Amino acid sequence: MSVPVSMLDLATVARDQTVGESLAGTVALAQAAERLGYQRVWYAEHHNMAAIASSATSVLIAHVAAHTSTIRLGSGGIMLPNHSPLTIAEQFGTLETLHPGRIDLGLGRAPGTDQNTMRALRRNATSSDTFPEDVLELQGYLQGQSRIPDVSAHPGTGTNVPLYILGSSLYGAGLAAALGLPYAFASHFAPAALDEAIALYRREFKPSEQLDKPHLMAAFNVFAADDQADAERQRQEVMRSRVALLLRPGTQYTDEQADELLASPQAAHLRGMMTYSAVGTPDVVGKAVTEFVEETGIDELIVTHQGPRVEQRLTSAELFADVYFA
Repeated sequence: MSVPVSMLDLATVARDQTVGESLAGTVALAQAAERLGYQRVWYAEHHNMAAIASSATSVLIAHVAAHTSTIRLGSGGIMLPNHSPLTIAEQFGTLETLHPGRIDLGLGRAPGTDQNTMRALRRNATSSDTFPEDVLELQGYLQGQSRIPDVSAHPGTGTNVPLYILGSSLYGAGLAAALGLPYAFASHFAPAALDEAIALYRREFKPSEQLDKPHLMAAFNVFAADDQADAERQRQEVMRSRVALLLRPGTQYTDEQADELLASPQAAHLRGMMTYSAVGTPDVVGKAVTEFVEETGIDELIVTHQGPRVEQRLTSAELFADVYFA
């Protein structure tokens, strides 16, 4: 069973890499995705994370769009409660005007960061309460049907940039269904509610002007390499980097200490985040991904090439395309 395949690029900055090098790699990865036949590439809004370079998401999309020509690009996603709907309508209206027919706008309601940084963003704990209303306000600007009297998005009005709801719980699935929008589930790091979210979205979906039937997307981690052991080493390196999430900021640790902690009960959540992953040679990866698509019945697959370095992600993207798009 083959479905369109898109890519989520986390614009990861390796320990031995500058941000500039990471962003150059992001461009190279999008260019490879365009050449190889991926449907779209998305970038996620995160803040105060030294290892992720996509915090200014719309700026990054603009840069990548200027260095590609056909592939769709967008947010996976913009954390809407961090912004005013009008500002996002203007930003993505500008992107769509500059690159017609190539821009997607995926929306989430999480802060994409920690509590202190959330305050630095001038966001409060209740910002997400108005997420449904904010989505509709944003949609109104883009459709040229503003819900705010005498306020329009320029650029933006009438661009009809397609909206996608992102989530890792039943909340997002229910909202996407109610609004008749595509739904993308973050199973690459939050797998627990995937099956329930799929069932809810399909069961409650209501057709809309944008979409006449459900369009379900789900994310899957891929570490593809020519050598099985190399792919497994990459995965372990990524897991070691995530140990920092369990420790106080700035805590130093060796690889051996990281491996010991990863094997402990305290790291069960970290291990669980990688439930939906394929690690190995192209045949191994292709089989695992095909099984995931068949079991979930998704309409589009979002692949996250998780290698710790740009070169490894480029290789993974190539090898995956060779086996899956063949």
